[in-house]
Amino acid sequence: MRLLLLSGLVACGLLFSGHRVAAGIGPAPEQLQSSIKKGTAFLKSTQAEDGTWTSPTSLGITGLVTYSLLVSDVPATDPVVQKGLKLIEANIQPDGGIYNPKSNHKNYETSISVMALTSANADGHYNDKIEKAVAFLKEIQWDEGEIGDRGHASFGGAGYGSHSRPDLSNTAFFIEALQAAGISSHDEAMQDALVFVSRCQNLPSKDNTTPFAEKVKDGGFYYTPAAGGSSQAGNTPDGGLRSYASMTYAGLKSMIYAGVNADDPRVKAAQEWIKKFYTLQENPGMGQQGLFYYYQTFAKTLDVLGSDEFVDTNSVSHDWRKELAERLFSLQQANGSWTNPAERWYEGDPNLATAYALIALSRCDAPAGK
Repeated sequence: MRLLLLSGLVACGLLFSGHRVAAGIGPAPEQLQSSIKKGTAFLKSTQAEDGTWTSPTSLGITGLVTYSLLVSDVPATDPVVQKGLKLIEANIQPDGGIYNPKSNHKNYETSISVMALTSANADGHYNDKIEKAVAFLKEIQWDEGEIGDRGHASFGGAGYGSHSRPDLSNTAFFIEALQAAGISSHDEAMQDALVFVSRCQNLPSKDNTTPFAEKVKDGGFYYTPAAGGSSQAGNTPDGGLRSYASMTYAGLKSMIYAGVNADDPRVKAAQEWIKKFYTLQENPGMGQQGLFYYYQTFAKTLDVLGSDEFVDTNSVSHDWRKELAERLFSLQQANGSWTNPAERWYEGDPNLATAYALIALSRCDAPAGK
């Protein structure tokens, strides 16, 4: 699936322009594998007897850790991964969703669980469960059935649960889960989600006529235009919603999965924003908050763009895989884990931060032949 998507991006020209990085791109393979091995060993050592990580009720963290092990080439037959997958299966509900019965995070937990199951589904064992989970996700998406108006700021989005305010982070996980499950970019749910994603961008256009669109106009993305609008990076004096990096990468990636092409003004504006604010020292707009979430969405987005290099606004060429990997190497603890001293969004939990770091590192290996 990933190779097919990359081929499609090459065909439509969705690659960054500029000079190619010389042969030998990416981090040193042995150092990358050593870091990943240490990280996976740490996560294997912290799994509880019941198959969970961090808390018996934290299915989202358990799903992310299981997914991070699978994309780090830990086989689905590994006993630790098997326990994680069985825990996910144990939380399949009669409605097809995969979430803790007491959870308010039904979309988030189901989306992550779908990503984990698809990563372990080489033999088709989970086909039926994935299909039912996708149907559940589509059912709780904000659409005409709930709000009756495509012009509503919530339309097309996904929140933590069926009745919670939609936001770009949850919608990005929703789109990624559908894409992982093989849902076409032309699918109605994907296109409805694109409506919401477009309204999270600071870019006035026919796709975004929200009152926030005219107030910042920098092409970046923020958390949500729904329920009065909100940005984790705060507001401008006139009530605009400030853009920040983790949501801008998530928004761009979501547009690509939804089939938006390279010539679209939304894609061009988002690329210009990330060129202007390229850095791995912080999550631009948020400082150290959400740093490891930023790293994993940074890696996914640049990987799906299909570029070996990233040329920033100052025409500086970056071997982004090498730079990201080396940044993560420098932050890895002696026990193999990662953690964020800025603990917001649970990144003080080494299980969550390590899962994010491994997901990021899984995109740092150089393409074959490079």
